[in-house]
Amino acid sequence: MKLDAATVARLAEQLESCQLEARDTTKITNDYPDMDWDDAYAIQDAIRARKLGRGRRLVGLKAGLTSHAKMKQMGVTSPVFGFMTDDYAVADGGEVRCVELIHPKVEPEIAFVLREALRGPGCHVGAVLAATACLLPGVEVIDSRYRDFKFDLKSVIADNTSASRFVVGGVPTAPAGTDLATVGVILEKNGEAVAMGVGAAVLGNPASAVAALANHLAARGEEIPAGAIVLSGGITEAVAVAAGDTVTLRVHGMGSTSLRFV
Repeated sequence: MKLDAATVARLAEQLESCQLEARDTTKITNDYPDMDWDDAYAIQDAIRARKLGRGRRLVGLKAGLTSHAKMKQMGVTSPVFGFMTDDYAVADGGEVRCVELIHPKVEPEIAFVLREALRGPGCHVGAVLAATACLLPGVEVIDSRYRDFKFDLKSVIADNTSASRFVVGGVPTAPAGTDLATVGVILEKNGEAVAMGVGAAVLGNPASAVAALANHLAARGEEIPAGAIVLSGGITEAVAVAAGDTVTLRVHGMGSTSLRFV
């Protein structure tokens, strides 16, 4: 690590305050260009500790940068990872208040609900599917705290990978018999299809992203806990939303989930 504990704590307070107050900031690597990957995750961990210290509950984890094309573009070989606390959760069909966000976008994802804890190293797709209670359609609302959605990879990791809200719904679907690579998704905004894709867009299989998360956590002495909801990463490009928009995700064989922006 390049940053001392006091700097990590100060940057965590800065980024979380931006999230809670819906205000933007410039990317932190402008001031700390030599910070490393461990620094970035240490800042994210400090944000999580701040939330848990105020009584929030950890309800899920998420993967980002899960397409091979995006990873190649950013010069990395694995996704990035973040967390979701209970205040990020939106009820199926529920509302998101845009005044609480800066510049929200939505991504269609496959959510994994785990019946058993997942541990690395060496976690693989088969282990993920065996530990999964069900699959659900999920929409993640990303909302970078960085001005104009401009950041580099270390800055976005520190900012909890732009996590802000999420919804899951639809029909709980057993992973057995589900071809996650070919499952089709349609993202609608105000009744019109705005993005379409298949599960293979996420590392060839969304379960691969969950396995990568388990292996990432293992290197840090952690695991994906039983009962966690894991968002496996955007299947399409993110779509900007604003007050008045209704977003619905339809996943073949899994039904749909939706949320409204007010």
